[in-house]
Amino acid sequence: MTETPAPAETDRGRLTALTRLWPFARPYRRLIALTFTAALLASLAQLAVPLLVPPIVEGPIADGDRGALLPLLGLALLFGLAEAALFFLRRWAMNVSSLQIERDLRDALYQRLQRLPVAFHEGWSSGQLLSRATSDVATIRRFVGFGAVFLLVNLITCIVVGALLVAIHWPLGLAVLATSAPLVVFGARWEKRYNTESRLVQDEQGELATDVEEAVQGIRVVRSLGRSGLVFGRYDRKAVRLRELQLGKVRTLALIWCLFEFHPQVTLAMILVGGALAVNSGALTAGALIGFIALFTVLLWPILSLGFLLAQAQEAASACDRIGELLDAELTVTDRPGVHPQPVGTPARLRFEDVSFRFPGTGDPVLRGIDLEIAPGETVALVGATGSGKTTATALVARLYDVTGGRVTLDGHDVRDLPLDQLRRVVATAFEEATLFSMSVRENVTLGRPGAGDAEVEEALRVAQAGFVHDLPWGLDTRIGEQGLSLSGGQRQRLALARAVLGRPSVLVLDDPLSALDVHTEALVERALREVLAETTALVVAHRASTVLLADRVALLQDGRITAVGPHGELLATVPAYRELLSSAPELAGAGEGGAR
Repeated sequence: MTETPAPAETDRGRLTALTRLWPFARPYRRLIALTFTAALLASLAQLAVPLLVPPIVEGPIADGDRGALLPLLGLALLFGLAEAALFFLRRWAMNVSSLQIERDLRDALYQRLQRLPVAFHEGWSSGQLLSRATSDVATIRRFVGFGAVFLLVNLITCIVVGALLVAIHWPLGLAVLATSAPLVVFGARWEKRYNTESRLVQDEQGELATDVEEAVQGIRVVRSLGRSGLVFGRYDRKAVRLRELQLGKVRTLALIWCLFEFHPQVTLAMILVGGALAVNSGALTAGALIGFIALFTVLLWPILSLGFLLAQAQEAASACDRIGELLDAELTVTDRPGVHPQPVGTPARLRFEDVSFRFPGTGDPVLRGIDLEIAPGETVALVGATGSGKTTATALVARLYDVTGGRVTLDGHDVRDLPLDQLRRVVATAFEEATLFSMSVRENVTLGRPGAGDAEVEEALRVAQAGFVHDLPWGLDTRIGEQGLSLSGGQRQRLALARAVLGRPSVLVLDDPLSALDVHTEALVERALREVLAETTALVVAHRASTVLLADRVALLQDGRITAVGPHGELLATVPAYRELLSSAPELAGAGEGGAR
C-alpha cells in the first residue's frame, strides 16, 4: 500500500486544499450565493429585537403607553416571520447545492479511479480508496452545505454586532472585543492539532475498511483454515487504534468547545458589572444596557459554533487533501494527443519489437528486449518458470501497462497510437483469476460488448462450456452476487472466457484461463476453443500441457527474455531449457508426450 502523505501543516496549505472545491462548486454558485444571502439576512434579522429593546423600555414601557407598544411588537413579529422564511430558503438552497456538489465530486472521483493505471491500483488498498469515495466526500458535502456558509456569515455577524456594541457604549464595546483576542490565538493553536488528528482518523478508517473487505471476500479461506480468531484479532487491533485516535480527536474538540463555551460566560459577567457601573454613573441608560446585553446574546451562537465550524473546516481540508491525492495522481496510460482510430484486421498481426518493461520504482526490468511476431490467425503459447514475466508481457498488449522500451504493434500500429477505446475493443483478455461483478450472467458476459445478440451470447457460452447458466434460477438473468462467489472457481473461469471470446476479437489474450477446470470440462473447452483460435490471433500463457498443444508455436521466456520460439515438438527436441522446464513443471510435463496442433 502506498504511504499516506502527511497532512498540511499550515493555514495556507489547508486553504489550498479547500480551493480544490471551487471547480465543483462553480456551476452552483448562484445557489451557494442564495444560501449565503438567506443565512446572512436571517442572522441579521435576529438583531431586530435587541435593537428594539431600548426604544420599548425607554418609551412605551416607561410611559405606560400600551398603544405605542403594539407597533413595535408587530415590527418584532414581522422580523421573526422574515427570519423563519429566510431559514427555509437557506435550507432548501443549501441542500440542493451541497448534494449536487457531492454527486459531481463523487462522479469525478469514480471516473478518475477508472482511468488511473493498473500500477496505481496495485499500490493502494481498496479500503483507502473506498473511504475517500464515501466518507471523505460526505465530509466535504457537510462543510459546503453548512460550515463554509456559517463561517462567513458568523464572521460578518460578529463584525456587525461588534460595531453596534461599540456604538452603544464604546468602552464596554471595546472591552468585549478585547476579550476575543485570546480566543483567536488559543483556537488557532488547537485547530492545527485537530487537523493532524482528523487526518490520522480518516487514514485509519481506510485501513479498517480494507480489513473488513478482505475478510468478507476471503470468508471461505478464513473459515476453511479456522482463522476467524486471527483475522478478528487483526481487525480488533486496528479498531482499538481507531478508537484511541477518535478519542484523542474528541479530547481536542472538547478543549476547543470548553474554551468557546467559557468565553461568553466570562464576557457576560464583565458586561453586567461594567454596565451596572456605567448606568450608576449615568454614562449608560438602563434600556441601553438591556439592549447591549440582548445584542451580545446574538453573538453567543456565532462564538459557540466557531469551534465546531473550524473543526469541520479542518476535516474538510483533510478530506480534500485525501481526495486530491487521487485526482492529482498521474494518468500514465492514456490516449496520446491527436490519436484517432486505425484500421486493424480481424485477425490482426501482433508484434513485440525490442520490448522492455520495468515497474515504477523498481531496479531490474521484468522484460528485456523481447522480439516476437504472431501472424494473423496464429496462436502462440508463452511458457516459462514462475516470475519469468509471462503475465506482464500479455498485459502490455491491451496497455494495462505501457512498455518502458521498444513497442507493441497491431497490424503495424503502435498500440499507444490507438485510442484506448478501440484498442480494448479489438483486444480481449481472459485472466487466470476470473473477476465477475454483482450483476446478471448476461451483463457479465456482455460487459465488453453490451450490444451482443442472444445468438452471439449463446455461442460464447458454448465455446466456454458454460451451459450451466441455463440451470440457474433465472437463467441468464440470474444475479450471481459480488465477485461471483455464488459460483465455483471453474464456473467463474468459464464465464470470464465466454466474455473474452464474445464477438471474436482481433487479438485474444488468455492468461491461463483454464486452470480451475476439471480434466473433462477442460477437454470440452479446448475442443470448442480451437474453433475460436483458428479465426483470431492469440497469445496464450500456458501452465498446462493441453494448453501448450493448442498453440501453433511456443515461445520460451526466461528471466524476462524470449530465448526460443518454435513448434512444441521442435523445441522439445532442440532446446534443453525447454525440456527441463517440462520435466520440472508437473502441469506441463504431459506436453512432452504429444505434438502441436
